[in-house]
Amino acid sequence: MKTVCLGGGPAGLYFAISLKLRQPDAEVVVIERNRPDDTFGWGVVLSDETLDNLGANDAKSAAAIREHFAYWDDIKVVKEDVEITSTGHGFCGLGRKQMLLLLQERARELGVDLRFETEVDDIDALRHEYDLVVAADGINSKTRTRYEDAFRPEIDTRACKFVWLGTNAKFDDAFTFIFKKTDHGWIWAHAYQFDADTATFIVECAEDTWKNFGFDKMGQEDMIAVCEKVFADHLDGHPLISNMKHLRGSAWLNFNRVLCEKWHHENVVLLGDASATAHFSIGSGTKLALESAIALADLVTKEDSLEKAFEKYQEERRTDVLRLQSAARNSTEWFEEVERYLHLDPVQFNYSLLTRSQRISHENLRLRDAKWLQSAEEWFQTQAGANGAHRAPMFAPFRLRDMRLKNRVVVSPMAQYKAVDGTPTDWHFVHYSERAKGGAGLVYIEMTCVSPEGRITPGCPGLYAPEHEAQWKRLCDFVHAETDAKLCMQIGHSGRKGSTQLGWETMDAPLKEGNWPTMSASAIPWNDDHAAPKEMDRADMDTVRDQFVSAAEMADRAGFDMIELHAAHGYLLSSCISPISNMREDEYGGSLENRMRYPLEVFRAMRAVWPEGKPMSVRISATDWVAERGVSGEEAVEIAQMFHDAGVDIVDVSAGQTSVEAKPVYGRMFQTPFSDRIRNERGIPTMAVGNIYEPDHVNSILMAGRADLVCLARPHLADPYWTLHAAAALQDDGTQWPLPYGPGADQMRRLAERGEGMGVRV
Repeated sequence: MKTVCLGGGPAGLYFAISLKLRQPDAEVVVIERNRPDDTFGWGVVLSDETLDNLGANDAKSAAAIREHFAYWDDIKVVKEDVEITSTGHGFCGLGRKQMLLLLQERARELGVDLRFETEVDDIDALRHEYDLVVAADGINSKTRTRYEDAFRPEIDTRACKFVWLGTNAKFDDAFTFIFKKTDHGWIWAHAYQFDADTATFIVECAEDTWKNFGFDKMGQEDMIAVCEKVFADHLDGHPLISNMKHLRGSAWLNFNRVLCEKWHHENVVLLGDASATAHFSIGSGTKLALESAIALADLVTKEDSLEKAFEKYQEERRTDVLRLQSAARNSTEWFEEVERYLHLDPVQFNYSLLTRSQRISHENLRLRDAKWLQSAEEWFQTQAGANGAHRAPMFAPFRLRDMRLKNRVVVSPMAQYKAVDGTPTDWHFVHYSERAKGGAGLVYIEMTCVSPEGRITPGCPGLYAPEHEAQWKRLCDFVHAETDAKLCMQIGHSGRKGSTQLGWETMDAPLKEGNWPTMSASAIPWNDDHAAPKEMDRADMDTVRDQFVSAAEMADRAGFDMIELHAAHGYLLSSCISPISNMREDEYGGSLENRMRYPLEVFRAMRAVWPEGKPMSVRISATDWVAERGVSGEEAVEIAQMFHDAGVDIVDVSAGQTSVEAKPVYGRMFQTPFSDRIRNERGIPTMAVGNIYEPDHVNSILMAGRADLVCLARPHLADPYWTLHAAAALQDDGTQWPLPYGPGADQMRRLAERGEGMGVRV
């Protein structure tokens, strides 16, 4: 097979090596536009896992690479004058130029034809000259551009500015992050040693800061001089060095995230950064390239056609690429929004940085550096008022007004559809009692409706009749007598999503018979199956507001510790907030201030009758998941602020369920970023919710300061004792089980100590 690789970087060279190892007689040419020792980066970072993969593929080149590696275990985070170091991270660094020279030597040894300082002007001609064209021509791939219609690339230009520099200053003790506050804004560096004399030194900042410094108008020498001055305390008198001085323009870049829908076209296949990129902040771009090169070489020599080989190559590698790109996106966004976190205590800031990509979890940090994590957990407990306690963050107490929670675990509201004419039944009594016994600090009641017409379904409970209050009081009395859990009543009105079938029937579909009239901010039906709701007039607003007030008074008499106003998920108050469902032209529509007018009126009226010592929360949908037309993350911050200014103690941050047009992006903890933003941009207490199902998730969210409380729904449906089981799995001695269940607790703890038994995975 006659093969040409376009691009003499690590991807192209390593594919050529890998192919020659499998087909020694193959004709393999590598064409590179630059000289052999030109390089526009400084160091590369690889993991032990990647090194093992290289060793299995080609022991000789892997051994040569290992000889030149710099190894370090520590990560050091420096914010202003505070340094925190954690260990156990296991990095390997190598000079990019050194790696290229080693791979070039190995390629020549195997008979690869290396052609440097050669421009390819006619890719179409190469396609006809060679059987296989491997386009490893980098992030600005000419090949990808030439066949753009076939590859269908998605290129996302990220917000921060960065410049890739080097230095002879020593950073051989740790991978170091340095954050400096200047008169022009925050600026930071990523620094790591890659040989005995040289370190990579990437300088990064927000675009506003970049312009404030005047970097957009500076030449390279002046730019480097400014950076040397900013980071002088860490350079020990050594200069910063650029290897891009040949450029006439700025060496500053914006990172481009690249992902192609298709990686091959006829006999052309993309490799490395040409097909997909991973942000430098997780140091995995070279890893992706090398491991993809191995996979591609394997497949083109095993399959009976290039088409089959290419299809399997994309299928096999795409999952790993997407997983790494997801982690890289999380990391990129953390740095883009780093000023959101710079107010955090150095301990929490360090933790937030270490876990930014979600590849490193709480318990993974314990495996890496148990001593540092223990000190961080003790810091968290001290901040929570439990001085000296060594417990995971999820077991820290939390106070809202006069209500003190024993831990940070919340049982989310989950509709049961078992009420009769709004009255809760024995099902509700057993369901909520079991979860209150299960160890969570706070247990939510499902959305409970303020009127018969405000119900979602005929099975939804209410707070509008004396018999409702009596049954809820029975529950509160039991829970308070037998447990130390607190109870929160979520109060809402279904709006245009009302008069629908039970949850296990057809979700959000109208009743087959017995429908009742609905109302909303505007006369827009939920979907094509629903009748148009009535647009609320002022008389309706007065009636519904008073119904919410009456429900709040009932909740107090029943004995609830807290109430929540449901202003999310497309229900009545949510329909007022979202511009998708609120098309009014009066003082209740249009601007966010107008759209918030009625929900705030309802909240203030409830707060006025709710006891001063008891907290109130609000649930919001922080995004409609509808591009351009709906509530955005930025607007959600303002919504939270308006409620907080009105007296909300904590914001329950959910998302979506407001429109049939929604296109949510799911994943682990997928709604937590909205909570994170509100909490850290405005200092408003928040609750995180959404696909959170492990103690690791809970502890990571809390320790990183992304929320104050963490809500879990489905895990509590599957296991009412989720928190107790989590405590046993984490060997937490401070969690008290109900006294009759003591023998079961003892057995579970013994099994957990031996790594056996049933329970929650940590």
